[in-house]
Amino acid sequence: MATRRRFLAGLARASAGVCVTSAAGRRVLAAQRGATIAGKIFRTSAELVSTPVTVRDASGRLVASLRREDFSVTEGGIPQPVTQFTGERVPVSLALVLDISDSMRGPRMDDARLALRRFVEDLLKPEDEAALVVFNHASRLAAGWSTDRAALREALEAVRPTGGTAIYDAVASALPLLADRQHPRGAMVLVSDGADTASDTAVTDLKQQLGRSDVFLYGIAVDTPNARSSTRINPQVFHELSAQGGGYAEVVASTADIAPATARIAEELNAQYVIGYTPATPGDGRYRAIRVTVGHDGYRVRARRGVVR
Repeated sequence: MATRRRFLAGLARASAGVCVTSAAGRRVLAAQRGATIAGKIFRTSAELVSTPVTVRDASGRLVASLRREDFSVTEGGIPQPVTQFTGERVPVSLALVLDISDSMRGPRMDDARLALRRFVEDLLKPEDEAALVVFNHASRLAAGWSTDRAALREALEAVRPTGGTAIYDAVASALPLLADRQHPRGAMVLVSDGADTASDTAVTDLKQQLGRSDVFLYGIAVDTPNARSSTRINPQVFHELSAQGGGYAEVVASTADIAPATARIAEELNAQYVIGYTPATPGDGRYRAIRVTVGHDGYRVRARRGVVR
């Protein structure tokens, strides 16, 4: 427990400036970081690069019994010593990004509301904070960071589906929000049932932003079999975006399947490691690829893809 407290304190010191108390300060901070937030959340003069890590065995089961010495990290192909490690659960800041376009009317929105309410009220820990971003052809922050579940529940109940679908813009707009989070771990859960018809953000640009971020992106794509081909969601793009964001995408056949999908995401968030390293070379503002591996055959590892420092 003492080791975990020291680790969390180190992350808090390294993320100095992320938690700004005033609303104005938070808006300024988010604006300053914009699309360049990746790699800067834990940046200090004595730089600590941190990442959540998910490990699964060959059967897809979560592995939660590894030790520090089981992990290896390279940055730009150069081995880095793992200087910080915890296998205990670290609090998470979770941004829910919900499609409220016209196709989500009626029972679909009812299913989505119920699933996300259960996620934050029953599956998150009391210390975890959550925020809600809703989108159609435009994105807006419906509920800011809070541990008050009632506030998020009220925000969910207030949304009314209408308009088109701008998925890529919504994810891009949520990244600066996650730069302004309280906790070392940041995750985004994206729920949508349609094709992107209105984004200004190019998918290639979004992939680059996600690849430089320390935020895990989980996508839930509702691919209804009888939907028109012109409006049907593109599961492949969901998989590609989630892979860049360290998470995974799940394609479900109906909105009734959102609840079990979020339960699986919660299970993963509860079984992640957090590791950190102090780079052996000074930063120069360039992007460096990060690779995390474990010394066990058949284990699959997901972590952040890179850092700008």
